[in-house]
Amino acid sequence: MIILISISFSLVCVIILFMEPTVVIYGVTTEGYSLACMMSIKGANVYVVDESASLAINLKPEIAKTYNTISSLREDEPLLSMTPIDVAISNSTYVFFAPTIRKSGPDAKNEIRTKFKDAMASVVKNSSIICCLPTGFGDNDENISILEHVTGFEIGTSLSYFYYPLSNIHTPKFIGSFNNKNDQTLAYLLNVDRKNFVSIQSAEQSHAIYIMSKFSKLCGILEICKLIKDDKSKTDLSYLEYNDIYLDDMMYELYDLQSLKSTFDNMPVFMYLINGCMKSIANYIKRLIDRVKLVLKKNDLKSSRTKIILLWHLDGTEMRGDKLEILNDVISRLRDYVVDVEFYTKQNADLDHNDKTVIVISCSKHDYDNAAKKKDSSIIIIKANPLFEILR
Repeated sequence: MIILISISFSLVCVIILFMEPTVVIYGVTTEGYSLACMMSIKGANVYVVDESASLAINLKPEIAKTYNTISSLREDEPLLSMTPIDVAISNSTYVFFAPTIRKSGPDAKNEIRTKFKDAMASVVKNSSIICCLPTGFGDNDENISILEHVTGFEIGTSLSYFYYPLSNIHTPKFIGSFNNKNDQTLAYLLNVDRKNFVSIQSAEQSHAIYIMSKFSKLCGILEICKLIKDDKSKTDLSYLEYNDIYLDDMMYELYDLQSLKSTFDNMPVFMYLINGCMKSIANYIKRLIDRVKLVLKKNDLKSSRTKIILLWHLDGTEMRGDKLEILNDVISRLRDYVVDVEFYTKQNADLDHNDKTVIVISCSKHDYDNAAKKKDSSIIIIKANPLFEILR
């Protein structure tokens, strides 16, 4: 029996490769491009929609193998085949919605609606739509209503709809499917078990559990570390693994938490948990600024003779824009105390001080390692981790 099942699945894979399904990834994002490369190498005919250029890039397997990141693709600028967006979508079997979102709160919802309508305008009958953007509870129902209104097709009859929230650090356990429809081709393309198709609601709940668990654990760490005042305790705890959690790790998927908040209005316990997490993160940002102020005071540093460099190796093509929002907020607050504030989001950080004392805030383990290599006696490094360790 097991052999027959194995042969059957292998036959399905061969059929899929022979059919060469056409796939469109709507959005040149890190998460979407990674998915595009994987599916192109698997044999799908893949197009990646560049919203800004109003064109779709045909991602050939040889390009996907050579350029596995957006940055490498943009740096080399290889010759690529381009197609109008409407043509690519109208010829596709699967449309993955993975756009860049740079707004928050109600503005984010409006941005998503607009992009979703634009992406779905050219969808044809018998296509499958996969929402890769994390949502709150019930937001997929709204997407389905928009999809039916824009296309004129009924979900479950003329179109299929799936929910598969993408992340750089977490692979969803389930694929949410309207009417629990099982799609073997989609399972093969996503490299997931065919048994992992569940209802849309179950997929939303699974992602909510993951997000709530992640931020509840993080905020527990932050709140305990807030109580640690003496140097001995800080030294003792600095060797624990959670101390390698930096601002970059804390802020990723904050967008998902905010999305859940907008759908829990009538659930006071959940709202209490979410608001507690968001308040803990806001307090952490405040304590980071306070730590900089303390360094200025303890070292008797004048604002005019001090330079602050914020090192944060950001990925500007991630779907979520929460890190960029936090970056701008931190910079704005720091400039209330020191005018000369610079930030670097790439590796080529210039720590040249020009006779000023430099305070470097390292927002990730990667940034800290790079800063430590360039450190001299006039540079003070603050780790943006739970204990705000200082390297003098």
